[in-house]
Amino acid sequence: MSSDAPQLDADATAEAEPAAELGTLSYRQLIWRRFRRRKLAMFCAGVLVLFYVVAVGAGFFAPYHYAAIRTELRHVPPQSLHYSGSHGLHVYGLKSVRNPETMELEFTPDPRQIHAVRFLHRDDAGRLCLVGSDGPMFLLGTDRMGRDLLSRILYGGRVSLTVGLVGVMLSLVLGSILGTVSGYFGGWIDILIQRFIEILAAFPAIPLWMALAAALPAGWSSIKVYFGITVILSLVSWGGLARQVRGKVLAYREQDFVLAARAACAGHWHIITRHLLPGCYSHIIVISTLAIPGMILGETALSFLGLGIRPPMTSWGVLLEEAQRVTVLLHYPWLLLPAVPVLVVVIAYNFLGDALRDAADPYSD
Repeated sequence: MSSDAPQLDADATAEAEPAAELGTLSYRQLIWRRFRRRKLAMFCAGVLVLFYVVAVGAGFFAPYHYAAIRTELRHVPPQSLHYSGSHGLHVYGLKSVRNPETMELEFTPDPRQIHAVRFLHRDDAGRLCLVGSDGPMFLLGTDRMGRDLLSRILYGGRVSLTVGLVGVMLSLVLGSILGTVSGYFGGWIDILIQRFIEILAAFPAIPLWMALAAALPAGWSSIKVYFGITVILSLVSWGGLARQVRGKVLAYREQDFVLAARAACAGHWHIITRHLLPGCYSHIIVISTLAIPGMILGETALSFLGLGIRPPMTSWGVLLEEAQRVTVLLHYPWLLLPAVPVLVVVIAYNFLGDALRDAADPYSD
């Protein structure tokens, strides 16, 4: 018995130490501690950070400007990178042959022409880019106007990714405020807000987006259309968050700490901002994270239907709209590549949102 007692004491001490450590951590530290255990979510967060960094620095990462037109190089297929000891990293030149059936020029690699690939390359316009070449270098091919598809995807990410963030921020403000007001005051205010949310939810999303987007003035510039689409996506998507925040507030408003604040003659604004909203922060963050993919898909769908971002601006939806013809699938399948970043970003946000939803309740296990 005497030999087993020290071992039992050691085991009890080992179990008590993590519990004591958890007791010293703040709520945010507990969330981070649980979130970082999800390796897939951490990887997805890194992927999203990479996407946003590349989108912000698209002018540096893109080999060409997104609007640079080369009509003599229409529908060039993706080129491959090559490496040799004598030439280093390089791409082959292009030779063209006219297709007798379609009467279109078809491009194939020409090994006799070698163009070196350089890092920190400065193009003819004096623009510094990460990778470039003196000859044609289209790693993802070109579109019907000879524009580099890789560059257009990188520049298009600026619009598609920021629409999600800006749209969710607007929805977050509307949903949080109206949901809190609805749950806290109740009565006719609650009825009015909830019936309005139900009216919005009764409309099918895509037709409603199309109707509102079609109402934008045709003479608006691309920047105005961009912000108009962002506002439209925000105005029709705040209802879900408002209802969930309302449910949280209904549960919190009868808690002892809220009743104590009322007994101390605290104002409504003080109770809402200091006691009710902070209890909903974790839930709001999770719902916002899960809503961003919906915003991105909404912009992509509107642009794909020709009602979203308008040229000369570009987005992933605009690029997919240009690839919707059947001939593209048959002859130029690389024009469907803009769908890849859309899928990657949406999947990454979903995994990240699921992990945040679990981490937001660190006391569940």
